[in-house]
Amino acid sequence: MSERFDRRPIGVFDSGVGGLTVLAELHRRLPEETTVYLGDNARTPYGPRPADEVRQFTLESVDWLTAQDVKLLVLACNTATARALDAVRARVDVPVVGVVRPGAVAAAAATRSRHVGVIATAGTVESGAYHEAIVEADPQISVAQQACPELVPMVEAGIVDGRRAESVLRAYLEPMLAAEPPIDTLLLGCTHYPLLRVPIVTIVGDRVAVVDSAFTTALAVEDLLDALGCRAAPGSEPRHRVATTGDVGAFVTVAGRLFGDRLPAVEEAVVEPIGSLPVD
Repeated sequence: MSERFDRRPIGVFDSGVGGLTVLAELHRRLPEETTVYLGDNARTPYGPRPADEVRQFTLESVDWLTAQDVKLLVLACNTATARALDAVRARVDVPVVGVVRPGAVAAAAATRSRHVGVIATAGTVESGAYHEAIVEADPQISVAQQACPELVPMVEAGIVDGRRAESVLRAYLEPMLAAEPPIDTLLLGCTHYPLLRVPIVTIVGDRVAVVDSAFTTALAVEDLLDALGCRAAPGSEPRHRVATTGDVGAFVTVAGRLFGDRLPAVEEAVVEPIGSLPVD
């Protein structure tokens, strides 16, 4: 049987810059794959928004990505995954990978005491998606969740270290660390949060494993491409695109921290409204 290859891009969506942590991991693990990334910076953050609004914005952004002839979609946004994954899968005819389940499975595997902490947006915490996914992986795990509404706007503003970042993080993390029983694993339940990994690790110390979903999501994408037989051909030269619905200059400032000179030229995207959707 001849081997099949698919040169079409992998589409990656996030509400802003956070999904670039997933994109960077995809580039590292799958260097021959072409990607197209869309950040909906004009409407970030998604975390405080009602579930139906998150679903509508996500579907509008996904329509833009599917118009780029992608072979697979990655919802590299925890809030979008928690609120809209089923709706996206019902709308598109390509496979869709979310970030919640890979991160939850990684956290369940990392914990030894079976006490896991999750920091996420208000929308993700409210959805219960991480609690459900972690307990599904191991019903004996107790899950403590903390909504962190200040973190996404802070990262989008380029504040990822220094006194301001540490002060805001301590206000969220120290109550979790002082609780009984203590957590031994902290899951970063938002793809923006790995950009704050250095101060987070400093605060939680070496007794707490810090887990994010970027690496495990890239693994899930790799496994799915292999299962479907739709990898790019060996030796392919990838062509990457990055687009934002918001201010290009502001996006480049933050994205440059992850990609440096490797950041593709960032383009402005306009997503089309699809009209009101039924409220859950």
